[in-house]
Amino acid sequence: MIYMDNAATTYPKPDSVYQAVDYFNRFLGANPGRGSNQQTLKAGSVLLEAREKLASLFNIGESSRIAFTLNITDALNIGLKGILRPGDHIITTSMEHNAVARPVFSLTKQGVEWTAVNCHPDGTLDPEDIGKAVKPNTKMICMLHASNLTGTIMPIAEVGKIAREHGIIFMIDTAQTAGVLPIDVEAHNIDILTFTGHKGLLGPQGTGGIYVRPGIDIKPLREGGTGSLSEYLEQPEVMPDLLESGTPNTPGIAGLLAGVQFIMDTGLDNIRKHEQKLMDMLITGLKEVPGIEMYGPLDVEKQTAVLAFNIEDMDCGDVALSLDYEYGIITRSGMHCAPLAHKTIGTLEKGACRLSPGYFTTEEEIEKVIKAIYEIAKR
Repeated sequence: MIYMDNAATTYPKPDSVYQAVDYFNRFLGANPGRGSNQQTLKAGSVLLEAREKLASLFNIGESSRIAFTLNITDALNIGLKGILRPGDHIITTSMEHNAVARPVFSLTKQGVEWTAVNCHPDGTLDPEDIGKAVKPNTKMICMLHASNLTGTIMPIAEVGKIAREHGIIFMIDTAQTAGVLPIDVEAHNIDILTFTGHKGLLGPQGTGGIYVRPGIDIKPLREGGTGSLSEYLEQPEVMPDLLESGTPNTPGIAGLLAGVQFIMDTGLDNIRKHEQKLMDMLITGLKEVPGIEMYGPLDVEKQTAVLAFNIEDMDCGDVALSLDYEYGIITRSGMHCAPLAHKTIGTLEKGACRLSPGYFTTEEEIEKVIKAIYEIAKR
């Protein structure tokens, strides 16, 4: 098998991730925050260390401002629905994933106003267009850091500056960039950062989190047991307890901690350079394929390791099926849970096939992928 679907979930994980999950389940296993015995305290230390590693990765001053969530979709829902109220205005881009688009659409039915700023056909955004969309009632700018369809990297530093100048909350979706691109909540003026554990951070599925800058009033989506202030019926207002009701996925977070440690040991620059080299090979090689159409910037400096394409007169699903069953190459085709992005690049009616190599992808595998697509197109 040649795995080319890292934009959906990274595979394989570093061995240390598998080992960390197994170790927790075998030798710790306690419920953090639910008691004061030694095992419970050891389990709690896993959460604490993971928060501190993530805070270091994102340049977050107070690690307690990070709450763990079910995934990034959960985190985005907390950020959107925990802040926006009827009469508020939110700005997004036209490249957003449904993890943003669907909850925002739901909020419009409750009186929230929504402007989706149009991006260019390659998915790029002019930050000035965000500034032009600001209104007196604009409460939030929420945008992805990079597209899961085209890999297009968004100008979050420029947009963050606009948000700060207007006193608007700036929230970003880092599903495709955490663990791959540098992210600095201070330099980028990020008020709310959402992340998933199972993609670039190399952790298990079912992990994620949200950072909320001090001073932002946010309402939790769920309330319940936190292991703290249990004598009161009111939900604790202190972070992270405010947003962390119920038993956390501690085995998964143990794996996430190992994934973040692997990234720090390897170096973001080394991960990025390797993926850029693979993407340069992929883009250059696929340009020679007859009848192929590729989407996005097609520039390794302007995109992550994600490439969408179609072959003339072929259904994208058939292409993905052939790659899988004939060549053992795993890709993803269709809408990629991002119809707004497909509409932006002009593929809403036909979808696209997506290739997304990762840090553990080899140059030899890229060569085989190029050859396979060439053979399918020739047929």
